[in-house]
Amino acid sequence: MTIIKKFRITKIKSGNPLICLNKISLSFKKNHLILDNISLDISKGQIIGLLGPNGAGKSTLMNLITGILKPSYGNIFIDGKDITQYPIYERTKKFKLSMCPQLGGYFSDLSAEDNLNAVGEILIEDPKLRKMKVEELIFKFELDAVRKVEAKFLSGGMKRRLVISMSLLGEPEILLMDEPLAALDPQTIQMLQNIIIKLQSEYNLTIIITDHQARDLLVVCDKALILSNSKIVAEGTPNELMKNENATKYYFGDNFKFK
Repeated sequence: MTIIKKFRITKIKSGNPLICLNKISLSFKKNHLILDNISLDISKGQIIGLLGPNGAGKSTLMNLITGILKPSYGNIFIDGKDITQYPIYERTKKFKLSMCPQLGGYFSDLSAEDNLNAVGEILIEDPKLRKMKVEELIFKFELDAVRKVEAKFLSGGMKRRLVISMSLLGEPEILLMDEPLAALDPQTIQMLQNIIIKLQSEYNLTIIITDHQARDLLVVCDKALILSNSKIVAEGTPNELMKNENATKYYFGDNFKFK
């Protein structure tokens, strides 16, 4: 079934952006510049795609938002609050931020159900509410058939479903997804695309995704930006990027087609 995104959120709806990166720069050691003067506003409920060649700083940008890394210069705001110095756990708790990592994100030797319960015990104090939430996610992500299967034995697609379901236990408002479509077959990619679009529409999540599957990523995005040489060289809706000379020059090349 073809993925059809019914609408794209392209502008800040009202007031301030939910996430604001203000002149962010990051250097490793003295001469290794990773990000250079990055500014970006993300509206509540948007799906934003991060594209760019290897080493462009996509995952680094996500790690700055989560608090794994701190910028050398600049500030990060969520809902108008400067969180630049906030540790990871405070960003997670106070600003409802969650992340699906590129690799792992689950306990290999625990079953799918026990993975959910393990995270639920940290995030949900009420045992009845925890059980209800775990069962809801098992049903919603079609994990019932593998609930007793150890995570290490799950297929790639099932592992991605499990990690996404685990990321929702804390009822986040912001979800970061690092290469969720990598190394998957076309049907599984399509299944995950549908899940991402439903996360936006049903949970009203603000989602930031990075992936090298550019065409598959653009299908679900409201807007995307391209990082190259430490800077944002192009940004806009998928159709706008197709017409952007910098997008073609620095990333897509001459033969790339979105549709």
